Amino acid sequence: MRIVCISASQVPAQTANSIQVMKVCHALTRLGHKVRLFVPGDLAVAWEDLAELYGLDETFEISWMHARPALRRYDLAWTAVRRACELGAEVVYTWMLQAAVLALWRGVPTVLELHDRVTGRIGPWLFRRFLAARGEKRLLLITQALRQRLEHDFGVQLSQDVAILAPNGSEPERYASLPSANEARQQLGLPERTTAVYTGGFYAGRGMELLAGLAQAFPQVGFVWIGGRPTEVEKWGAKLAGEGINNVILTGFVENRKLPLYQAAGDILLMPYGRVIAGSSGGNSADICSPMKMFDYLASGRAILASDLPVLHEVLHESNAVFCPPEDEQAWREALAALLADSARREALGRQAKADAGRYSWVERERRALENFPRQQ
Repeated sequence: MRIVCISASQVPAQTANSIQVMKVCHALTRLGHKVRLFVPGDLAVAWEDLAELYGLDETFEISWMHARPALRRYDLAWTAVRRACELGAEVVYTWMLQAAVLALWRGVPTVLELHDRVTGRIGPWLFRRFLAARGEKRLLLITQALRQRLEHDFGVQLSQDVAILAPNGSEPERYASLPSANEARQQLGLPERTTAVYTGGFYAGRGMELLAGLAQAFPQVGFVWIGGRPTEVEKWGAKLAGEGINNVILTGFVENRKLPLYQAAGDILLMPYGRVIAGSSGGNSADICSPMKMFDYLASGRAILASDLPVLHEVLHESNAVFCPPEDEQAWREALAALLADSARREALGRQAKADAGRYSWVERERRALENFPRQQ
């Protein structure tokens, strides 16, 4: 099919939403669809640079469109939908409510992917227009918790035919032939010692203070923090040094293509979310999130130590992860000590995580998202 994807995310960028958009387009391309992505921007970027940044093998078309900040991306939505119609798009796939509504009004079958509540002055009105619009549509929701929140907020029962559960995913094939943790550390030049790895942003609610406390409590363990913006990495480097914590390696941002090897270098993978989780643009997603790193962690085949947030139990369970109360550093210390002392348990958790990862590939996610859609196809 000819699929036009429309996103307000910046490309290139290191943010989770930008990576997610590119992974979706890549998976659609791998399924054999002809994909074109419209994003805001004024300068094109070489495909080779994008492939390295996002870990892409298949090529698809990207068009950058000028968008005026004062118009809050409505001009982008209008122009991109008009171009989609001119290109004969058989499906518009978008993360933008305004683009979804405009595409339906133009008679184009539309897939809308939502990762958060619908808020603001115009958002709720647009969402009701999307639900009421004629035409073929599909709503992808990253968690069951988000479905329940939307149903509560709007007083509706979302049809199972229209609203599809679509957790984020990984690329298990990229994790299929990873070396052992020891070998991965050797390849990356990391110290040879038991290692705990964290990957992701350093935003509020990601558990950075807790991670620092764990590093201080376990000086015999190597901690590798992967991610963070340069200013955040500099800040945390100074803070750790000031507190005499010298067993943390801060890598800064790592291109997606290289990420599996870094995750494989960990004996334990850490996901210490707080009760309130901020994203790159703020907000709180603690009760409805579907973190991409959770699926990469599963594919890595390593023991996962995670915050006990109800929404994470939609994917994680007692056989593939160990759970700790959010922000309870003592509980985290005890759980980490228990894992460090029990290599057999770490291996069992890792085996189950690896087995479960196959259920959450990007390609299978997009296959399910478009199954029997549009119906007249």
